[in-house]
Order: sequence, then structure tokens, then C-alpha cells
Amino acid sequence: MSHSFEIGPVRVGEGQLFLIAGPCVIESEAHVRRMAEAIQRITSDLGVPYIFKASFDKANRTSVKSFRGPGLVEGTKILGRLAKDTGLPVLTDVHEPAHCDVAAEAVDVLQIPAFLCRQTDLLVAAGKTGRAVNIKKGQFVAPWDMAHPVEKVRSTGNERVFLTERGASFGYNTLVVDYRSLPVMRAMAPVVFDGTHSVQQPSAANGVSGGQPEFIPLLARAAVAAGVDGVFLEVHDDPAHAKSDGANALRLDLLKPLLETLLAISAACSS
Repeated sequence: MSHSFEIGPVRVGEGQLFLIAGPCVIESEAHVRRMAEAIQRITSDLGVPYIFKASFDKANRTSVKSFRGPGLVEGTKILGRLAKDTGLPVLTDVHEPAHCDVAAEAVDVLQIPAFLCRQTDLLVAAGKTGRAVNIKKGQFVAPWDMAHPVEKVRSTGNERVFLTERGASFGYNTLVVDYRSLPVMRAMAPVVFDGTHSVQQPSAANGVSGGQPEFIPLLARAAVAAGVDGVFLEVHDDPAHAKSDGANALRLDLLKPLLETLLAISAACSS
């Protein structure tokens, strides 16, 4: 796999495991700063290249009553200030082509949500910004079919594209991970494993998604052993009171020991 590129100080696709992590959604500017700084301290201590993530809008929540975030204008301002003050590369979701140019002014990576991974106009608009593009594999898409979304981004001349595995739908309210997908997609582009959405139980908790966070370490360990370029984790200091996806988030105090294990596995597999 030779599709390597840089996102600020982070080298994607060159063998060093990197982390994408942060809360699901911007709950407040104070909260995202607190989370970014706490995770940055951990990754700095361990020497793990780190990209902060948070969404300005969660447009695909189960219930119309669910918290969505501060929105495009205010959310990108918050993320832009955070990037400037911390020096971290920042990732956020985009849901419509019109979001792309605005978000690209503030962040380093535009993420295509799994449910939108086949939306041609969105993929092309994201690619045209020149920002790195992370395409989350749809829960309904075969791994070999992700070649088409990758090609849509690359058709703009933007080669800075990578893919994220987050599980496949298996019956109702259940996701499973087929680890064969990782080498299949890694032949197309660098691959990240999402250890938190892979334990999600979509729409299973009376209008919100449930989850089984106790399985995050197990799935992440297996993915690193299988050979991924990076790991994606939604991390929260108080998942029980998170405004989005708390049921499948990793508790902040569990992040460092998990990363230590993943680094040891990565080193063993590359030796």
C-alpha cells in the first residue's frame, strides 16, 4: 500500500499508528478544548500522532429531539480556534456539498459519514477543497465497493483520501466487523479502524443508539494486529452524560492503557 500523505505532522499510510479521537459532537467550546488538551497530553507522552475530531452537526440522529451540535457556522469557528491554539490537525463531518468549503477553512480533514459514502456530489465537493478526506465505509457497503467512493474523490485530483471501517449491518440494531475488509480496502487507500462505532447498536435504545463499549479494546486490538494505519475512537470524560453516542464512547481514563496495548501490538506485528 503506497497511498501515503501528510495531514500536518501526521503521516498517513507509512507504518506509524496514528489516532483520531475526540467527542462525537461539539457540546461546548470549553468541553472540546478540555478533551483535545487531555488527549493531546496522552498522545504526546506515548509518541502517537494525533488528529482531534468532533462534529459541528450530527445530522443523522435517530430522534428529531436529539442534540445535534452548534451548527456549521459556530461549530467551524470553534474548531478553527481550537486548531490554532493547540496546533492539532482537526477532523469534522460534512453532510452536504455546501458544507465543504466552509469547513475546509477551519479543519484539516473532511469526513464523509457512513450513510453518505455513496453521495457523489458530496465526495466531489470534499475532494475539490484539497483537504484530506476520510470516507467512513457504509454499514451497507461491501469493502471492495469502496473503490468507487475513493475514485470519486481522486477524480478531483485530490489523492489525500483514506477509509474508515466501522462495522456492517447484521440484522436489526447490530453491527459486526469483518476483518477481511481491512486488507481489501487498504489496497485502495490507507485504512483506519473505528473501534467505537463498531460497538454501536444503532437505534436500539428507545430513540437513541445503544452500544457495548466493553468490546472496544478487543476489536481495536484485533484491527491493529490485522494491520491498519490508524485508530478512530470517540472519547468522552463522562459518557453517561454525553449529548451524542455516549453509549459507545470510550471513557477518557481508559484511553492511555488502550493505546499502550495497541502500540505494543503494532510493534510486535511490524518486527
